[in-house]
Amino acid sequence: MKKIELHLHLEGAAPPGFIRGLANEKGADLSGVFDPQGHYAYDGFDGFLRCYEAATSVLQTPRDYARLLAEVLERSAEQGVIYTELFVSPEFCGGADLSAWRDYLAAMTEIADKARADGIDSRAILTAIRHFGPDHARKTAICAAETAGGWVAGFGMGGAESVGRATDYAWSFDCAKEAGLGLTCHAGEWGGPDSIRDALALGCTRIGHGVRAIEDAALIRVLADTAVTLEVCPASNVALGVFPSWPAHPIARLADAGVRVTVSTDDPPFFHTTMRHEYDRLADAFGWGDTEFAQINRWAAEAAFCDPATRDRLLKEFP
Repeated sequence: MKKIELHLHLEGAAPPGFIRGLANEKGADLSGVFDPQGHYAYDGFDGFLRCYEAATSVLQTPRDYARLLAEVLERSAEQGVIYTELFVSPEFCGGADLSAWRDYLAAMTEIADKARADGIDSRAILTAIRHFGPDHARKTAICAAETAGGWVAGFGMGGAESVGRATDYAWSFDCAKEAGLGLTCHAGEWGGPDSIRDALALGCTRIGHGVRAIEDAALIRVLADTAVTLEVCPASNVALGVFPSWPAHPIARLADAGVRVTVSTDDPPFFHTTMRHEYDRLADAFGWGDTEFAQINRWAAEAAFCDPATRDRLLKEFP
């Protein structure tokens, strides 16, 4: 089945072998990043963030990011993905310096254009890192606004939901909105329903994760009535302990309540998942089949931060 993915962190999609190879080229010490089997090693969400940032530290040049994007898009295509939106942080690409970011962007855009010709389209969502604070987020928002258009289609925020409130970053979201970028924000994963309300107050039409909306019937009605789309990553939620198992995950209950849900892998090698794995486990847990999967892909196409022509093309794939 063809698939659309809206929530994929570029750095978080880096295969462990790719990162080990890059570290060897650079003579970098990544002690503690990998377990004896060669997988990423971490404990809990804070440990995940530390492991993620340590692995990301070896990505240091535009060429490194171009190589990574080529690897990630190739693997996505192997999973049947025809369109993906990637979270990319200028913080990791030259410290969110605008001139440096332009160099990284040029290198990645060249790869994205080639991949599009080979059958997988993509867009970038420039991403502020919440636990770096509002001042850093402003620099990312300026990078987003100054390079909006083409491959750069959205602005979002990831990182630790426990740091401040999303509304502390309103300037950055306003800046990106004025530049015509789509808005999304991680919320309702570790934060409760009020964190989702904060993201909605920023003007977001999509919510990264958003699954704890299941705790608030009034919020579920708001999401359903306003057609806000959730970028749900079930394997990530289960792996990090947000929910104890696939059958306990609320994605099916949210969909049944009229909430637009989509399916993504988040940081796939960290959670030992792929898009095929996500679909297989949803089929096992909830009996989902072609009808349900076609619907979530139509919702994904309608919510994508792409141009109308691309959206129309994607929708034709899921009649």
